[in-house]
Amino acid sequence: MITIKSISIVVPSEPTPNGPLQLSESDQIMPWTHPTFIYIYRSNNNIPLSFETMNNSLSRALAHFYPLAGRLKWIEGGRLQVDCNAIGVQVLEAHSDLKLDELGDFAPTGTVEDLVPKIDYTTPIEEWPLLRVQLTRFVCGGLSVGVAISHTLVDGLSTTNFINSWAKLARGDNLDDHEIPFLDRTVLRSKQVEGLKKRANQEMGVTIRPYTRYEAISGHIWRCACKVRAIDNSHDQQTRVRLVVDARKRLKPPLPQRYFGNAIFGTVTSTCLYGDLLSNPLSYSVGKLREAIERMTDEYIRSAIDFITSQKHVGGLRSSFHIQGYTQGPFLGNPNLSLTSWINLPIYDADFGWGKPVYVGPGSLNMDGKAFLMSSVAVDGSLIIALRLQAQYMDSFKKIFYEDID
Repeated sequence: MITIKSISIVVPSEPTPNGPLQLSESDQIMPWTHPTFIYIYRSNNNIPLSFETMNNSLSRALAHFYPLAGRLKWIEGGRLQVDCNAIGVQVLEAHSDLKLDELGDFAPTGTVEDLVPKIDYTTPIEEWPLLRVQLTRFVCGGLSVGVAISHTLVDGLSTTNFINSWAKLARGDNLDDHEIPFLDRTVLRSKQVEGLKKRANQEMGVTIRPYTRYEAISGHIWRCACKVRAIDNSHDQQTRVRLVVDARKRLKPPLPQRYFGNAIFGTVTSTCLYGDLLSNPLSYSVGKLREAIERMTDEYIRSAIDFITSQKHVGGLRSSFHIQGYTQGPFLGNPNLSLTSWINLPIYDADFGWGKPVYVGPGSLNMDGKAFLMSSVAVDGSLIIALRLQAQYMDSFKKIFYEDID
């Protein structure tokens, strides 16, 4: 059981720029809801970590990342801007009567979802905090940091940079130093990761840029999902995968290293058939994913931005993939998947003084077919996959997933 002990407002530690902040066109099509993240820490009795320390360091971080202390505001054309008013972020101090070990592998279900703060979307958008943090202590002395952060303002990389900067300040470092779907989590050992990558590239048979870990594993997930979702061997079922591509280095010139905003764009594979994916080798599905990723060139991205800019009203373009706070997320249909990679994000660098977190992951997975690919805390090349499928498919998926690797 989670008990909220207090709710406080943390404001920047020093005066910050005031007034409206215009968001980019790529920000405008992002969900106005809040994706959630969770960081789990085990107790370090040698270094007590107080909520006061956490709040003070957060206040100092907000002096640099000051837009997060503001509020969203609707403007003409269904667009949003940030009112940099330094109202502050909400911090919840909570207590759990559980031990960390009772949370299992921290897959975001039930009690784990209660470790991340909720946003009341029934209130006007001008009242929503762009950032809400929940600090939860466990009876074993462990701590979780749950974060809900506005997707309209930042993407996954920006969020990670903010959390890591906050953690540096907590340690005293200098910031300037550089049907109800069922949810589960599975682990790929480094040997299995490299095996899939090697297999996809050996099957490729041509000398082009080798497939990445992300592409090989995503292709494998896609094929396994098709196998377990097929009804009466219906191999003519159509299926597609939605992927997220980081445009920072794809733009010419590339965006600055410290760009703080949304620089991700969604891309979708061509429509494929179950039968084609299953009768062809792994390299076939991986190749379809590669085609979708390589479509995101500088020219394509700039064309997309120009199209958004040309729209009098962007409401119809805004994505709604994060529905935190609603009773049920969008259902994309059994054939399809949405795969997101956190493999290269420095998510385990968030050391608040207790050492690195033992787990970092999404606070919720809100739809059937949604998956995150993440590096593990072991830093040994192994990966974690958080996946949500309907209950009737999950056991078969896990069985096939490993059989097709080994």
